[in-house]
Amino acid sequence: MRGTVLRTQASAAARRPGRLILTGLAILVASFVVLGTVLVQQITERTVRDNLSGTPAATDLVIGSPDVPPPTVTDVRQVRAVPGVAEAVARVSTGVSVGEGYLNLQSDPGNGPLTTVRVVEGSYPDRPGEIAVTPRTAERLGLRVGTTTSGTGGELTAPAPLTVTGVVDTGADAGYDAYAPDSVVTAWARLTAVERVDVRVAPGTPTEDVRQRVAAAVAGQPIRSGAEVREAEANAAAEQVGRLFILVGMFVSIAVVAAALVVTSTFRIVFAQRMRQLALLRAVGASRGTLVRALTAEGALTGLVAGVVGVVGALALGYALPAILRTTGRAVSSPGLPVAAAVTVVIGAVVITVVAVLAPALSAARVSPLEALRASSTTAGRRGIGMLRLVSGLLLAVGAILAGSATVSQLPEPDQSNYDPTVPLFLLVGSGALAFFALVALGPLLVRPVLAVVGWPLRQLGPLGRMSVGGIGGTPRRAAAVSVVVALGVTLTSGVVIGGASLQILADRELALSAPTDFEVRSNGGTLPAAVVTRAEAARGALARVVPYRRVDGVTLMRGADKLGDVESGYPTNDLDLTALPTTGDLDVAQGSLAGRGPGRIVLNNWVARDAALRAGDTVTLAMAGRRVDVRVAAVLPGDGPLHAGILTDPSDLDRLGVPAAYTGLLADAAGTGEDGRTAGVRALRQAIGGSQDVGLAVLADERDRNESLVRTLVLVAVGLVGLTVLIAVVGVGSTTALSVVERVRESGLLRAIGLSRTGLRTMLTVESGLYGVIGATIGLVLGIPYAWLAVRALGIEAPLTAPVLPLAGLFVALVVLTALAGVLPARRASRVSPVVALGADG
Repeated sequence: MRGTVLRTQASAAARRPGRLILTGLAILVASFVVLGTVLVQQITERTVRDNLSGTPAATDLVIGSPDVPPPTVTDVRQVRAVPGVAEAVARVSTGVSVGEGYLNLQSDPGNGPLTTVRVVEGSYPDRPGEIAVTPRTAERLGLRVGTTTSGTGGELTAPAPLTVTGVVDTGADAGYDAYAPDSVVTAWARLTAVERVDVRVAPGTPTEDVRQRVAAAVAGQPIRSGAEVREAEANAAAEQVGRLFILVGMFVSIAVVAAALVVTSTFRIVFAQRMRQLALLRAVGASRGTLVRALTAEGALTGLVAGVVGVVGALALGYALPAILRTTGRAVSSPGLPVAAAVTVVIGAVVITVVAVLAPALSAARVSPLEALRASSTTAGRRGIGMLRLVSGLLLAVGAILAGSATVSQLPEPDQSNYDPTVPLFLLVGSGALAFFALVALGPLLVRPVLAVVGWPLRQLGPLGRMSVGGIGGTPRRAAAVSVVVALGVTLTSGVVIGGASLQILADRELALSAPTDFEVRSNGGTLPAAVVTRAEAARGALARVVPYRRVDGVTLMRGADKLGDVESGYPTNDLDLTALPTTGDLDVAQGSLAGRGPGRIVLNNWVARDAALRAGDTVTLAMAGRRVDVRVAAVLPGDGPLHAGILTDPSDLDRLGVPAAYTGLLADAAGTGEDGRTAGVRALRQAIGGSQDVGLAVLADERDRNESLVRTLVLVAVGLVGLTVLIAVVGVGSTTALSVVERVRESGLLRAIGLSRTGLRTMLTVESGLYGVIGATIGLVLGIPYAWLAVRALGIEAPLTAPVLPLAGLFVALVVLTALAGVLPARRASRVSPVVALGADG
């Protein structure tokens, strides 16, 4: 009997391969994602290794190590004299102050197998005092080919001339890079040691023989093979990639769990559609155990087919994608053939599907033989849940609340030092996991009240809306199974959106303090010449605003005769006009208000306020060089002060303290946008500085760009990762709708027979699919927002709690639209069935 039942189920699956694939579609997608992740990791690691701009491939030996004293210039000459050495290149770098700018001067031969640069304009240096620069450096610092300037660096005690002879391409351009042969760098900077020496062995000469001769010439210096050094560099880069993919793997695991939940739901639908067939098998002698084994075998077959198709699809795309990208000029390496990973994914797909099918199989096997007498082959799903599931769900919910309360109790106090976020984060993750499993257990009970709220507008639209809401409400277990997965995706995505918004606000606040404008011109220990400020203010075509300021150290805080705080030398103070800066709106205050700043009013940074035990509204005395000024604290900032000031005062208060009227620095913004506008601003400020000594120019906009790019990249990567769960959820909605169309074919025929048009039927089923998204997104936002806020607080990064309404509303709408679109094709298929055929169907 057991074999007969197995053959019956297998033949049924073979007759309807489409249903087999549809049932395991979520597992198919999960298998594709898992192996696709493995392939992407291989592609990334191989691309990093193949395109690593480290030790040149022609390097046979590398002399030197950070663990021992570096090789000397004398060592380099001795190595070059060793028989069998075709080329020996010293690698050394030194910082160079050039007028108002900075250069990182690095050694490179400029040509030959050991070079890492390519000349694109002019010629490569070959004499002391000559350099080549990168294109961005030439633009930023005005170092065109033929330009002569002076600089100090290395062991130089006085400025020495530097002439730009060429522009080189290095593949990376930070905007302050210069190159020259090692002999030029060491001679100009008067260096006696280098960082390491790269050696190329003459063709036909045994490398080991040369190694021994070099070791004798530079006794005590470690010598490694070039291959060994390149492998170490590649491994270090690959290790960074590996760490990233550990994080990716965590999100992929969540997507796999979501796929298992979706498959469980789809098997419940499939088994409900075949209830009369299962009852007939019971009637002819099949036991419950036999049915369970047969249905489990069907699940294993589904997992096997879905896993194989997903793996084959991932392999096809994994090999095609690098080839496609190479046609666009990108250097992308091909992956290997991860046979073990592919087999593991297929086995995992089978195991996960078998685990997912057990509960539906046990439920279906309890069918009574009398069900065979039913006129319909399907049976209505259960609406409630059992007592055990109810109690388990309540216990899980209580556990989630308790873990969440423990998290709140562990959150840091304002200004708490030595805070360790490990325990709160673990508690938060535990609370979230318990809340999710509680949602899985109690989902059928939550669907109906949530549907009553979100479905109210649809009911007001007429019969179609009421039937759509009724279609979901009539199968709460099914609706819960699908909506829970959608809720998981929305919870994770909303957490990323809220966390990203909080981090962006924090980054904007920090940048408003450290980089409030595009440029800063600052005197190195003295004051700015008045002509510099005048010329900068006159450069309106290139500069949008110029805000000069004074900075002074040594201002102390007094109360009567008592000095406040533990800093003997006083606090750094400036009179920067915040109202003239465009980023002032990004500033936050811990106490008071920035609007209260003016004569006799100061703003303190957080550290100074704590050190001096001052709060907003307190009166205090500024003291410097025997002069005193009474002021009131208008506001206390939550972190550092603008341009790292401890005290921010009004200019008149600095005047009363006897501070000279000459400015010590100025801030400016570029009038134009992009790199061209920024370059024009740099040129204008450089012309304003002219030949002034000890005046530096900093491009603050570069720092702002790096920080904004980092936050944006983190958010996009995180959204992409949690998007895997959303993808599984949308697939689940599509497969559930498609299978429910088959289950409700007679219902659809009856609706058509009593006058519902094809468009009406299609609209009703599409709206039902969208309702899965509405329910899931509603639950997801209810869970996601508080957990995201807790996560931001638990990290201890002092980011503000925010709820970005428009992004969250966009997320809600996007999920509803995606789930509705997932039901379009099944709805179209149902609307095309003739009412006569539908009414005659056995379903």
